[in-house]
Parts: sequence; C-alpha cells; structure tokens
Amino acid sequence: MKVRNADVMIVGCGVAGLFAALHLPKDKQILMITKEDLKSSDSFLAQGGICVLHDEQDYDSFMEDTLKAGHYENRRESVDIMIRSSRETINELIAWGVDFAVENGELLYTREGGHSRPRILYHEDITGEEITRNLLREVQKLPNVTILEHTAMVDILEQDNCCFGILMQGERGLEAVAAPYTIWACGGIGGLYEHSTNFPHLTGDALAIALKHGIELEHPDYVQIHPTTLYSSRPGRRFLISESVRGEGARLYGKNMERFANEVLPRDILTKEIRKQMEKDGMPYVWLDMRPLGEKQIRTHFPHIYEHCLEEGFDVTKECIPVVPAQHYFMGGVRVDRNSRTSIDNLYAAGETSCNGVHGANRLASNSLLESLVFAKRAALCIAKGLEENRETPDITALLKAREADGSLSLFDDMEALAQSYASMVKKEISRQV
Repeated sequence: MKVRNADVMIVGCGVAGLFAALHLPKDKQILMITKEDLKSSDSFLAQGGICVLHDEQDYDSFMEDTLKAGHYENRRESVDIMIRSSRETINELIAWGVDFAVENGELLYTREGGHSRPRILYHEDITGEEITRNLLREVQKLPNVTILEHTAMVDILEQDNCCFGILMQGERGLEAVAAPYTIWACGGIGGLYEHSTNFPHLTGDALAIALKHGIELEHPDYVQIHPTTLYSSRPGRRFLISESVRGEGARLYGKNMERFANEVLPRDILTKEIRKQMEKDGMPYVWLDMRPLGEKQIRTHFPHIYEHCLEEGFDVTKECIPVVPAQHYFMGGVRVDRNSRTSIDNLYAAGETSCNGVHGANRLASNSLLESLVFAKRAALCIAKGLEENRETPDITALLKAREADGSLSLFDDMEALAQSYASMVKKEISRQV
C-alpha cells in the first residue's frame, strides 16, 4: 500500500479545515482531503451571516442569547472564547478579502431568530460562500498545502491511544497517510436524513470512526431542525430560506393566512410551532411572506433566495412561498476541549464534526461559522506548538502490516458497503441517545 507523509492531515475543506490550514506553520507539509469536490461543502451553503460581538456592551446579551438558545446546556468557557475571539476573526476574514455588507464605510448588522439585537454580518444571502471562497483561494496559494478531491477518510491509524494519520480512499485506491497530527473538519450528518439542507455525502464518517476506536462523543442526539426550507414534493436536499429573512421582517402564516408565531423565536421552538400549525391545518407546509421586506430589500439582501424561488415558480416580491422544517445542523459530535483536542492524542476536531459545547442543545442562528473558525484556529495554534517538539511517529509500515495480518485492511475493499456500515453505525448511536 502506498504511504504518504505529511506534518498535518486535515480531513475536510470547509471553513474549519481551511482556517486551520491558514494558521499552521508555512514550513510544514499539510495534506487536505474532501469527500467530493471543493464546492460541495456545507460551508458554501450558509446563507444568513456570521455573528460578531457588536461592542463591549453587547457581551452579556450575546452570551445570554447563546445560552438561552442552547437551553443553558452550553459550556460557558467555550461560549466566552467564541465571543471574545469574534472581532479578531472578522478582521482576519476582511483582510483575506471577505466582502461584508457596508453602508457609508461602516459594517452593516442584521438580526436573526433568538438574537436580542443586530450583531450579524453578511454578504447578500451567500455569506458562507463568500467566506469559504476567499479562504479557499488563500489556501490554494500556499505551496506547503496539497488538496485532494474525491477522497474519503475510511479509518485512522492509531496506537496506544494516539493518532498517527489516516487511511483514505481516492482515485489511486486505498492509501495511508502518516502524520503526527490530524484534524477532523469533515462536517455533519445531514446525508443520513431523507429531508436535509446538507449535502448527501455528509454521513458522519468521523463519528463512526470515533465509535470504532472508543473516541469520546458528546450529545449525538442533539440534531437541529431548521424551521424554514422551501417545500418540495421531490426528494433531495432542501433549499434553505435564511433565518435573516424573518429577522428582517418576513411573516409566517397558516392555511387561513393568519400569523401563528413570533418569527424570531429560537429555531427549535419555532419548528415546534410550525409543526403544530401544519397539523392543525392538515397541510405539509406553512406560508412565508417576504413581501413586508419590500422589493428593493429582497433583491439586494436576498438576491439568490429570490432567484432560486423564481426558478421554482414563486415570485417572493408578489406572493408567499411554502416552507417546511428540515434537518439542518448537528450540535453534538466528537467531544473536544477548549483547544479542539479529542480524547485521543494528536487528533483534533473542529466545525460541525466536533462538539465543544458552544451550541448546547440548540444552535443560535449564525453562530456556526464563527464557532467553526474560532476553534479551528485554536486547533492549528495548539498543533503548531506541538510541531516544534518534533515528536517521533511509529513505523507506519509495521502498523499496516499488522492490520493486514489480522484481516482488518480487507474491510476497506468494498467502499460502498463500508459507507453504508458507517451510516448505520451513526444512525444507531443517534437513535440510542434520543
């Protein structure tokens, strides 16, 4: 089997993986892989925006809004780290070319569900794409970073509770990567659901590998449903109608065109209200009315939502659209500490794959991009210190021969069966915890 060598292995090319790569030493070799192509990351799909501490007086309310949305099951230390790191993170993004909305030279802030005041920066209605595209461009400039598309992680290389790299399956077949440090930044679990806003290839592979190796998980049953996705009778990924649409004044109506809930309730509470109204009406959706925003606001702030709805046959400047809740985000995951370290040595996790306790039982809108960036950077800085120590790695060839001798390498011959097995493993763990 071919063995590649790297100083740091990053699994995933969304905002968490990219931000980590940008904060690792430039004299170290970094290998990044993504299961599909570079644009098939949920980071590209984030619409609404990214939170930031508006000013020093905003700290208490930002903290309380996050805790309240998370039903006070959050780790306060992690929330504090995220909030206090937010302005520095935004300044870095701007320096790397991210174009947030401004007016008269000042950043514009919008509000979404669960927020007591506007503190969300945005780029039209494709904030995630704007951030991810710019970070990807910067990473691709780095001569020490290699990115492989259409390459899946199928296992880690572990010895004595320490990770020394991964096994991956790509265009060259099964390969091993020997690396002193590994970062899991490979997204969520939306592909396990019939109706989800996520890409279908995101099936919780890291969680399955964690279960296999006894790596600690936290709250695998904490799955967030987004209240408003565009209703369709067709199967496949659901199109998200951003939280900020309601934050800017859109209204929800039942079958009789009467409002039934406060549109800026936290996501889990509003989802319950929508489902209750759907049951009452005997309808598979409720109506969302964007017309109160006005045509100019719709076309300038939400141009891509407007265009997509037009493609589906709805003109949101003139009529309501049918919306329905769908699986959206995973608040649980691989348990990590304040520096994104997992329960085994030299393995880190960031982004939706991880659970650092920021979100508690329910994520506050637009905290996901910020949380991913802040804790990915912390992982990178922690790894950078470790790389200075020049730790020795075991003989990877010997590890592989041992696995081959016990027959475990043959498990990866049938990748489709392996993927199904992983999906089944994660589904079982989620349902077991509920």
